[in-house]
Amino acid sequence: MYREDSSRYKNFSRRALILGAGQVTLFGILAGRMYQLQVLESNRFRTLSDENRINLRLLAPLRGRIYDTFGKPLATNEENYRLLLVTEQVHDVSKTLQALSRLIEISDFDRKRILKESRKKKSFVPITIQENLDWKEVSQIEVNSPDLPGVIIDSGQRRIYPFGKIFSHLIGYVAPVTEKDKTRERKQNPLFQLPGFKFGKAGVEKRLDYRLRGGAGNSQLEVNAVGRVIRELSRHEGRPGDDVVLTIDKLIQNLAVEKLRDEKSAAAVVMKINNGEILALASVPGYDPNAFDIGMSKKEWEEISSDPLAPLINKAVAGLYAPGSTFKMVVAMAALEHGVITPNTKVHCKGHVELGNHRFHCWKKTGHGPVKLREAIQQSCDTYFYEIARQLGINKIAEMGRRFGLGKVTEIDLPNERSGLMPTSAWKKKKLGSAWQQGETLVAGIGQGFVLTTPLQLAVMTARIVSGREIKPKLIKAFISNGVIRELKAPKSKKIKILKSYRRIVMSGMDAVSNTPRGTGYRARIQDDEFDLAGKTGTVQVKSISQYERDTRVLKNRERPWIERDHALFVAFAPVKNPRYSIAVVVEHGGRGSTVAAPIARDILRATLKRENAKKKDLE
Repeated sequence: MYREDSSRYKNFSRRALILGAGQVTLFGILAGRMYQLQVLESNRFRTLSDENRINLRLLAPLRGRIYDTFGKPLATNEENYRLLLVTEQVHDVSKTLQALSRLIEISDFDRKRILKESRKKKSFVPITIQENLDWKEVSQIEVNSPDLPGVIIDSGQRRIYPFGKIFSHLIGYVAPVTEKDKTRERKQNPLFQLPGFKFGKAGVEKRLDYRLRGGAGNSQLEVNAVGRVIRELSRHEGRPGDDVVLTIDKLIQNLAVEKLRDEKSAAAVVMKINNGEILALASVPGYDPNAFDIGMSKKEWEEISSDPLAPLINKAVAGLYAPGSTFKMVVAMAALEHGVITPNTKVHCKGHVELGNHRFHCWKKTGHGPVKLREAIQQSCDTYFYEIARQLGINKIAEMGRRFGLGKVTEIDLPNERSGLMPTSAWKKKKLGSAWQQGETLVAGIGQGFVLTTPLQLAVMTARIVSGREIKPKLIKAFISNGVIRELKAPKSKKIKILKSYRRIVMSGMDAVSNTPRGTGYRARIQDDEFDLAGKTGTVQVKSISQYERDTRVLKNRERPWIERDHALFVAFAPVKNPRYSIAVVVEHGGRGSTVAAPIARDILRATLKRENAKKKDLE
């Protein structure tokens, strides 16, 4: 009996000991865990707690400004109040938009866009509802903010182009980031996730976007349960974009656009001969770059993008035109270099040249009679250049053209520049699968047929003829980063392999074009003792003239439909004795180069020379 009781007592004591030990162990574990949570990991859990009430928001950097050569702002920024929506804080996006539409106008287009973005974007990424809110709209939304969870008013920047169309092709514009833009970006850029973030889509804004856009900043915001901002805890401003100073002179650019404005479609380029600095680069028609920042409707976009006059294309760098008679200087230098002619070689012009059973007509039906090189340039005799082109061959002409910057991009700091075309026999065989014909060489000899150039290339060609150096266009004068100015020097240009005497004879011909009574550009000369210019006219046939028309009557340009009229071209340098500026003007379907393009170039060059003199007097 005693043994049984003793055995039970021992079993009970053992159980009690095990149970007690278990309780002590459990309590120790709980105590240790509490110590770990409250002491050792307090910072971690404080951070997690903060994450429940703190939002980290990216801040768009201030976009760099763009100035002309004298510091006049061409693209700048101003404050922009915009309305954002954070969908993770919204139960029903449609109902929220419906409530908002009682306070501000939301178009059907924007409503569809917002709903589409709300399904695609991550819920914590804000969606732009509307930009450029006025104070009345801001106050109405703020008053009703308790009933609009997830709706935020944010202060940002909008891009301003104070001179609108005048600089539209040159400066370009910024526009919102699209999904395609995000995929094109080499690295995932956090800026592209910002609501309403805009980046360069054309012109300098596009080419130098990486310099202008800067780097993102951030802001820590304390928010309540519905996401309403209580206060800003910290703020780190982003790195502002660099400011850009161009070589462009606002006054010369403005004048160039004014002179072209009466034409439906045209372009002009003015550059310094010694260093390639571009003073004006104009293209008409233009567009209002501010419209892209404010927001353009689908209808407005379709209208501007389908306009047959192509206002979105920068014709100065992307418009391709046969150079016409402005190309004759290149053909002349090739003929001189290869011994086909001397300056005194005469060619008899009877009004046409025959090749097989085909006639190639000179612009002067009765012919020019016997002419030397200088006279051929002065009077723009087509027959003279048919003959020397036939003896030269297309490959030698093309090689000289490339030396003077034709058939390849000039590498100007603008997007979408086109290279034009200096055709060769090999090019035609490869591209069209057929042999080069001699008749095509004759046509190329007067700058038509397959030969294509841009207005910028023609200005560069003229500068190279004058300087004898491989002048390249320079558009960027300096960058300003954190107040530090870094000027960009023009690269040292190489000498062109061409005898100076060859360049001088064609320059003499250009002088005769503008400053002698028989010159095709005489009526557009600068009639001022202080200033003068030397140039070359060009009239490019757009529609071929039939033999029937030649036998009866060829319609004058003004009698034809606009689209069938000849292109008008003019290139020039000024002043004649100490050349400092070159210019190229192209007027689509403008008619004759001598009566349309030449007077425009004259007025622009005269203003440029007068401005130069005025600046010199200011320094005296």
